[in-house]
Amino acid sequence: MILTSRHKRLDLNQPQIMGILNVTPDSFSDGGKFADVELAVERAREMLDQGATIIDIGGESTRPGADDVVLVDELERVIPVIKAIKQHLDCWISIDTSKAQVMREAVKAGADIINDVRALQEEGALAAAVEADVPVCLMHMQGQPRSMQSAPDYQDVVEEVKAFLIERSNQCIDQGIKREHIIIDLGFGFGKSLEHNFDLLNATQNFINLGFPVLTGVSRKSMFGQLLNRDINDRLAGSLAGAMIAMQQGSKIIRVHDVRETVDVMKVLQQINTFK
Repeated sequence: MILTSRHKRLDLNQPQIMGILNVTPDSFSDGGKFADVELAVERAREMLDQGATIIDIGGESTRPGADDVVLVDELERVIPVIKAIKQHLDCWISIDTSKAQVMREAVKAGADIINDVRALQEEGALAAAVEADVPVCLMHMQGQPRSMQSAPDYQDVVEEVKAFLIERSNQCIDQGIKREHIIIDLGFGFGKSLEHNFDLLNATQNFINLGFPVLTGVSRKSMFGQLLNRDINDRLAGSLAGAMIAMQQGSKIIRVHDVRETVDVMKVLQQINTFK
């Protein structure tokens, strides 16, 4: 399975690591640490040296209870960072946004992937993605960030998330998104309880069977905090266990804060697989 974006090709026959680069003051784990362009570039360089192949840049926090960010502020946060990384580093760049204009400007500045937690459902987003003609990641979220964790409710979380991703991917294809450009994300922590998250993680293989690459983002999530009684800075072991399970079940892109440690897990799994 090969992901293409303009002149770039990414081999998804083995898992790829997406390093998280939040250029926000309020993200749940590293808010404010990389708001300066030079610091952001150095953090991206560090993650690439550790084994990441994709850098995911976000200018709006989507943690539970997060405030909305106006367009001009988001653009001012992400566009200079994308341009600087494009200029200085050789990697895939992902823009984590739901705003159509940010998508357009980010791709123009050098972004290779649009990663949208709202699955291109905001005004103008789908048209912007069609115009950009780059891979898109469609994520499931029940509700909106401000209230999504207040009372998540499903009859069957696996089937309902699957149905949404099938319907949304079909709608995107009908509107002009190439099928081979679609990536899906189960949306861990976005309108899900502890049980919902682990039910989905255990069922990752069911989503692989849909034929789209699956991106898994469980790094430092509250699902591990609740299960293990650990704060945000003490969830590495849980995050690595989640990444390992996702990779074992066929997830192709693992979105993480802790790149070096996740790459170690991936290498161990690859070594075992070579002897099967």
